[in-house]
Amino acid sequence: MQGHEVGTRLRYRLTLASGMLECLCFAGVVFGFASLMFVLKEDGYFSQLCTVVPGTNDTLTSTDCSKQDEQFSLVFTVASFLNNFLNLVNGYLFDRFGTMVTRLLGICLYTTGTLLVAFSSEAFSELLFPALSCIAVGGILLLLTNMQVGNLFAAHRSTIITLYNGAFDSSSTVFLIFKLLYEQGVSLRTSFLVLSFCSIIHLLRTFLLMPRTHIPYPLPQYYTYGPSCGQGNTYNVEQFERIRDGAMAASQESSGRDSIPLASEDGTEAQDSEKVASFQSCVLSWFFLWHLVWLSVMQLRHYLFIGTLNPMLNRLANNDPSLVSQYTNAFAMTQLCGVLCAPWNGLIMDRHKGKPLAPGETEREADLRSSSLSLFLTALQCLLFSVCASVPLLPLQYLTFVLQVLNRSFLYGGNAAFINIAFPACHFGKLYGMVMSISAVFSLLQYPCFALVKGALGGDPFYVDIALTLLTLLVFIHPVYVFIHCRKAAREREESTQTGTKMAEAKL
Repeated sequence: MQGHEVGTRLRYRLTLASGMLECLCFAGVVFGFASLMFVLKEDGYFSQLCTVVPGTNDTLTSTDCSKQDEQFSLVFTVASFLNNFLNLVNGYLFDRFGTMVTRLLGICLYTTGTLLVAFSSEAFSELLFPALSCIAVGGILLLLTNMQVGNLFAAHRSTIITLYNGAFDSSSTVFLIFKLLYEQGVSLRTSFLVLSFCSIIHLLRTFLLMPRTHIPYPLPQYYTYGPSCGQGNTYNVEQFERIRDGAMAASQESSGRDSIPLASEDGTEAQDSEKVASFQSCVLSWFFLWHLVWLSVMQLRHYLFIGTLNPMLNRLANNDPSLVSQYTNAFAMTQLCGVLCAPWNGLIMDRHKGKPLAPGETEREADLRSSSLSLFLTALQCLLFSVCASVPLLPLQYLTFVLQVLNRSFLYGGNAAFINIAFPACHFGKLYGMVMSISAVFSLLQYPCFALVKGALGGDPFYVDIALTLLTLLVFIHPVYVFIHCRKAAREREESTQTGTKMAEAKL
């Protein structure tokens, strides 16, 4: 049994490490679009939209490529929208069919997208729309199936979830590598063909290092998965239902006892149905509403910044290609730091682990109490990032890049971790998908904002940046609400304890 336990722990660690590499090298590459856009422009994609503006008097003619920039912005808008909007379907598929089916779908989409980019060209620039969309959706499916790996390490659950989301953000550096290779003579087609070939790695990991259904939480003793797992260590829904029904029947016969939750295959806890909130009640709760506002506003700010980064740098650098390339590389390099920043958020959320709970306090209440600080820091980072991005000073953008990657790594890791904490595990996939889908609809505002800047504002985004900065103040409502909720729960628990003590003294 000891050898079996050592083998199981080794498998857990291999799953953690390989999942980290998968998120870091593949899952979120679409968010390195600024680097890819630089290469695509060099290859002439959408170049037919550039027009020659004749000079007046003695001035030279110039080329107006605002329509080309607008088309690239639309490509990223569509990809980022589908990346989030289809999470509603993705979450349902994950909850209903499990890890293997979800991953196979994600790998298929991801490979299709990389092959479409590889075989696109200046004449077939429109292929970028389905290509980038497939890469985005396939990548988020890989992330979704990997976040459950945190269930294998209960004491560091939030840290691992945030770490994976940070790796997801940092994977945007892959397109910077493609840009640097392009400058050394390696074609974009070769780079994307290599990326397509790497799908074999995803397939091997799906069958060897991931469960067929879900990783349960809390984790049963000797839980294992993969091709060599024994029959005695596998868990299926039918067995779980029989065990749960027996436990519930026993709990009804005994009085004055609390039933012990049992872990199921899909990661839910076997509890009385009255103790588990319904999906509808979760969606209609204030927690969900303010969390949705919190995510949507900050995500819009990030998407608009990434989608307009290239034209913004061109404007601030007076269309100096070498200077634009320098700042584009700096932005892409800072994205690599997302994987270093994200665990800080997880450590903030897990800082109470291993410490005794307050009298009468549940583990969920302790997790919520810790999450309020994380939510507040994320909101503060976004406000500072938005202020810096609004100042039209080129050297200041280095600080903007740092704040952007820090905030983005906190944002998505904190989003997944909070949903995991605040709502029942059986609804995680659906709730994660719904909040991402609704926030995606809100993020569509980035395209009219871009059109407004290019049109009525004459290319100056200052007023749009100020409006978004003011809108960012709304996100502070969420951490304040969670903090007040935790204080109220602690007060009610204390009053209940005092009442119980008085009643006990009265009986004596």
